[in-house]
Amino acid sequence: MKVSILVPAYNEQATIGVVLGKLLAVELMDKSTVPWVDKEIIVVDDGSTDQTCQMVEEFLDKQPSAGSVIRLIKQPKNLGKTAAIATAIEASSGDVIIIQDADLEYDPREIPGVLYPIFENCADVVYGSRFLVKKASRVLYFYHYVANKFLTLLSNVLTNRNMSDIETCYKAFRREVIAPMELTSKGFGMEVEITAMVCKTRARTYEVPISYYGRTYDEGKKIGVRDGIAAIWYILYYNLFHPLTQQGQAYIQTVNRSLKQMHSKTPAGQFHRHDQIQN
Repeated sequence: MKVSILVPAYNEQATIGVVLGKLLAVELMDKSTVPWVDKEIIVVDDGSTDQTCQMVEEFLDKQPSAGSVIRLIKQPKNLGKTAAIATAIEASSGDVIIIQDADLEYDPREIPGVLYPIFENCADVVYGSRFLVKKASRVLYFYHYVANKFLTLLSNVLTNRNMSDIETCYKAFRREVIAPMELTSKGFGMEVEITAMVCKTRARTYEVPISYYGRTYDEGKKIGVRDGIAAIWYILYYNLFHPLTQQGQAYIQTVNRSLKQMHSKTPAGQFHRHDQIQN
């Protein structure tokens, strides 16, 4: 069993080294009882104009052993978070895939809790929610909170789900759910696109509480009003129109077929035992 941790990075020279250090240190499961979970970390530099790439390379030079875990991919120019994630997914080899932002708003020590429902075979997709009961959350912009709740509500109306945080960074997937998805949105539209398409499948989706250490704009926060307006369009398009396209139908059918086979073989709560038998 391997977990791929995808790290899109754009002008994050101040934090990328700390993030990589924390990702290397975190144990995805208790290795005394589950020693067979490996990880790979795929960093996609999205055309940064600062020293992000150099910081990753310096990190690898100082820790040569990390070279077997961390892979750096350089985009030729800034193509946006969606393109960076698509590149990382294509390069990944993990059975489970999770997204980690490079800005330290999300603590890598939360990752095991996000992955746990998948490891227990209760879930195929897990979202780490900033709005469930959690340990800590920095108090920041009220309008960001309102916008996030509005976008989540609009998405829930169209997906018939009761999710609390569709814009969260922490999203974990079985490979069978995310790999067939051909991401087509721009910028931060990926969060909406993924949610809409996943909700059209038979994927079992869970939420778990996470902490959140948000940044201010002075500290480097990038999402803005335009992204929020674009998200409304993406919610409407990816819920009402894209699933009807040939590409959308192919994705839904492929995922449902894979999950049907998987669910029939592995009862909930038996994932660990089943995987050990297979290996």
